[in-house]
Amino acid sequence: MQRPTAIVTGGSRGIGRAIALDLARTHTVIATYKDRRDAAETLKTEAGVEIFQCDVSLSGDRAALIGFARARFPRLDLLVNNAGMAPRERRDVLVATEESFDELIATNLKGPHFLTREAARWMLEARSGLEARSGLQTLGRIVFISSISAYAVSPNRADYCISKAGLSMSAAVWAGRLAAEQVRVFEIRPGIIRTDMIAEVAKNYEERITAGLVPQRRMGETADVARAVRAIADGLLDYSTGQVINVDGGFHLRSL
Repeated sequence: MQRPTAIVTGGSRGIGRAIALDLARTHTVIATYKDRRDAAETLKTEAGVEIFQCDVSLSGDRAALIGFARARFPRLDLLVNNAGMAPRERRDVLVATEESFDELIATNLKGPHFLTREAARWMLEARSGLEARSGLQTLGRIVFISSISAYAVSPNRADYCISKAGLSMSAAVWAGRLAAEQVRVFEIRPGIIRTDMIAEVAKNYEERITAGLVPQRRMGETADVARAVRAIADGLLDYSTGQVINVDGGFHLRSL
């Protein structure tokens, strides 16, 4: 029996790598990378995944990725929109540049939004011959990896926060549009996760977490996010389309 197929964008490092490694146990995985082919090659060796160079901000690269997958597999079961970037410089919103804003919107929001469009079109082709509208048949699953920055304000990286807030709405729009089509869409909001993206400020975060910033009093690990994707991939949340899953150690909780 053919294994289900998954695409994980930004799969060579950090959260994406952890997701790709976990999914490779049960899925045939295509993991994308932008620049770090060396990291992608080690992932391929370690987990046996397919790798594909893709800058999700570029329409041509998105089309090439879907074309690559279509040429090898009859259907797509899971898309994980993970690829994203932090601003190249943390700068106060009063002096941050339009160039940085444009780059982050293109990569963190426009890219996954339109990649989802192409993936969803492919998933919906599986309706042929299936009783998809019975409410029991799932044609595919789509995951958006957003961030607590979708709602937590950081004035020194406003472009990142705005891109993630937009991504959160994109996930909701797609969940609403595809629900009756039996494609399930989810948003996962990681909190402060130990990756190279936060390496420069990790010490500051550790001190703030110890002081109570995160109720569970520890930094998150990439495996924490991968486990949430695993639950979705295994169909455990198929009656919860549109759900926002906080993987943040309780950061989202409000208390008096």
